[in-house]
Amino acid sequence: MPIETKSVYVASAEGDTGKSTVALGVLDTLLREVDRVGVFRPVARSVSERDYVLELLLEHDGVDLGYDECIGVTYDDVHADPDAALARILDRYKAVEEQCSAVVILGSDYTDVGSPTELSFNARVAANLGAPVLLVLGGRSASGGQDRFGGGTARTADELAQLAEVAVGELKAEHASLLAVVANRVDPAIVSAVRFTIGLTLHDDAVPVWAIPEDPLLVAPTMQNLLAATGGTLVQGDAAMLQRPVFGVVVAGMSMVNVLPRLTEGAVVIVPGDRVEVLIAALLAQTSGTFPSLAGILLNGGFELPEQIQRLLAGIEVTLPIVSTPLGTYDTTVRVTRSRGRLAAESSAKYDQALALFEESVDRAALLELLAVPHTGVVTPLMFEHQLLEQARAAKAHIVLPEGEEDRILLAADRLLRRGVARLTLLGDEADIRARASAVGADITGAEILDPHGAELRERFAEEYARLRAHKGVTLEAARDVVVDVSYFGTMMVHLGLADGMVSGAVHTTAHTIRPSFEIIRTKPGVSVVSSVFLMALADRVLVYGDCAVIPDPTSEQLADIALSSAVTASQFGIEPRVAMLSYSTGQSGEGADVEKVRNATKLVRSRRSDLPVEGPIQYDAAADVAVARTKLPNSAVAGYATVFIFPDLNTGNNTYKAVQRSAGAVAIGPILQGLNKPVNDLSRGALVQDIVNTVAITAIQAGQARA
Repeated sequence: MPIETKSVYVASAEGDTGKSTVALGVLDTLLREVDRVGVFRPVARSVSERDYVLELLLEHDGVDLGYDECIGVTYDDVHADPDAALARILDRYKAVEEQCSAVVILGSDYTDVGSPTELSFNARVAANLGAPVLLVLGGRSASGGQDRFGGGTARTADELAQLAEVAVGELKAEHASLLAVVANRVDPAIVSAVRFTIGLTLHDDAVPVWAIPEDPLLVAPTMQNLLAATGGTLVQGDAAMLQRPVFGVVVAGMSMVNVLPRLTEGAVVIVPGDRVEVLIAALLAQTSGTFPSLAGILLNGGFELPEQIQRLLAGIEVTLPIVSTPLGTYDTTVRVTRSRGRLAAESSAKYDQALALFEESVDRAALLELLAVPHTGVVTPLMFEHQLLEQARAAKAHIVLPEGEEDRILLAADRLLRRGVARLTLLGDEADIRARASAVGADITGAEILDPHGAELRERFAEEYARLRAHKGVTLEAARDVVVDVSYFGTMMVHLGLADGMVSGAVHTTAHTIRPSFEIIRTKPGVSVVSSVFLMALADRVLVYGDCAVIPDPTSEQLADIALSSAVTASQFGIEPRVAMLSYSTGQSGEGADVEKVRNATKLVRSRRSDLPVEGPIQYDAAADVAVARTKLPNSAVAGYATVFIFPDLNTGNNTYKAVQRSAGAVAIGPILQGLNKPVNDLSRGALVQDIVNTVAITAIQAGQARA
C-alpha cells in the first residue's frame, strides 16, 4: 500500500552524499504532478551564510516561498534544547505545509555533529513530521584517501549494503518510515549490483532501491570555487567563465614544451607567476584549437605580471580566466585538489545534468505512487513544459539547428542533449562551433556538426533544389549557391529525410527561416495555407491562439484552414480542441463583412469536421468565461470552455497574445508553424535558451506525429 502523505524527508547517513541532487530530482518530479510544492530545511546548514542547497531548491520554477520561512532551527538550537528545537521545527513546517500540495524536506548536512547522532535526530524529525524518509547513501567514502576532486574511494556493493543496514536500523529506532533508498555517486560499473545487494539486505520488497552513477561534472569544482579556495583574484579573462567546471589539474613546474603534452580537457593549469613563457604557451594552446580546451589558469606565488605581458594580454581577446593567488605551488595544488564542486543555482549545466541523471536512474512513476500525491487537475506552465519534454523524448526525433555558432543555440543544445530530448545536428564550421561551445561552457559532444559548404551534400541538395524549382527557372549552378545558406540547407535536410524537423530564427528573420519551407516542403494535402499558433500557458491551463504570426488578413477559407490546423495542433499537445471563431459579435447579434467572414469560416469548419466542437462568431469573453457564456450562448458546447481561439486577423491575434502574455503573466510558447508537410519552426530573435528548448521539443513532437 502506498504511504498516504504529501511530504518526503530526504536524509543521508553521512555528509557529501550528493543529497541535493536527489532532493532536486524529487522536487522536479513532484512539480510535474502538482501545482504548488514547498521546500523545508529543518536544520539550517549555516547561520553565517545562506544555505546554497536551500537556495538551489527555491530557485526551481514552481516553488514560491521565501527563504526564511523554509528554515526550522539552527544547530545551536538543537544543541541547547533538542526537544524545544523539534517543537519549533514542527510549527514552522506546518506553516509551509498549509501553503502547499506537497513538501520536500531536506535533512541536515553533517556540518556540525557526527554520523549516528545526526541521523537519529533526522529520523526523529521525520517521524514527528509524519514524512517518510528517502534515504540517500554515498557511493564514495571520504576515508582511505582521495583520487579526485573532493572524492574518496569507491564503495563496493557489499559496503553500501552494510551502510544501508546500519542506517535503516537508526531510522527504525526513532520510528521513522522508510520510503525508498537511493545510492548516489555509485561506480557506474556496479550500479545493478548495488541495487540488487541493498535490496537483499533490506528484506522488504515494498521498499525500492535506486542507484545513481557517479558523474564527473557534478563533483567537479568550478574556477569560481578554486578562486575562493586559494584566496585568488581574477586578473584577466571573462568573469562568466569562472562558472566552468574543472576536470583536472596540470602543475606547470617545467618548460612549456613539456607542459603542452600534459594539457587535458577542462583542466586548470597551475603556473608559477614568474613563468610568463608558460602562461603565454597555455593561452596560445587554448586559442589554437589543436590542444584540449582549458578551464582556467592559476598563477601562484603572488607575483605581479610584468608590464610588457600586461600590455600583450590587453591587446588580445583573453576570455580564459586567469586567477592570481599569493599561495605557493604546493599549497595551491593542495587546496585545488581538495576542492569539491557543489550543485548550486548558478550552475545551469550541473543543474541539467543532475536532473538528467535522476530521470535515468529513478523510477519517477513508482516514486509518485509511493508518495500518493493527489493530482489537482491543474496544468501549470512548468507542468506543461515537463510534458513537452517527455513527449519529445518519446518521439526520438532528429532536429537540425542551422544557427550552430549562436551562443543561445549552443547552450540550448547542451540542455537538450543532457535531457535526451532529441538528436541534434548543428550547421556551420565545425572548428568555429566547437570553439564557441567551449567558450560558453556548452557540451555538444553528442551533436552532429555539418558544414553546408561540404561538397557531397551540397551537390545532392543543389540537384534536388534545381529539380523542385525548375519551373521558376532555377539552374543547377544557381542552386549550388542557394543551398549553402543555412536555412535552405537545413530545410533540404528535412525534405530529404536527413532530419525530422528544423528550428531556426534566433539570429535570422522569420522570412529567412520559413521561406525555404514554402518552396521545398510545402503544405499538407487539403491545407491551403501555412499558419501559426501560440500555446498560451496560463496559471492553471493551456490555451491555443491562432493565427498570431503569419497571415495578415485571412479569407473565410483560410480562416477555416487555420481553425482545422489549430485543432490538430492542440490534440498533438494533449489539449482537447474546443474551437472559438472570434469576432466582435456573438451568435446572430451582429452584422458586417468582418462578422460574415467568421460566420462563413465556421460553416466551412463544420462541413469538413462535423465531429469538432466549434462556435462562431463569438466574442472572447463568451468563449472563455462560463458566466458570460450562460447569458450570450447558453446552449453552446464551446462557449465558456473554449481551448482553441481563432482570431479574425493578424492584427487582433498578435496584439491579444502579447496582451495576455504581459498582463496575465502567461508563458507564450511559439509561434508553432502548422500546415507544412514536415515541421519547421521559427524562433524569436530575442528567444531565451528555455524558449529554444521548448521549440525544439515541440518540433520533435510534431515530427513524431508526422511519422505516426
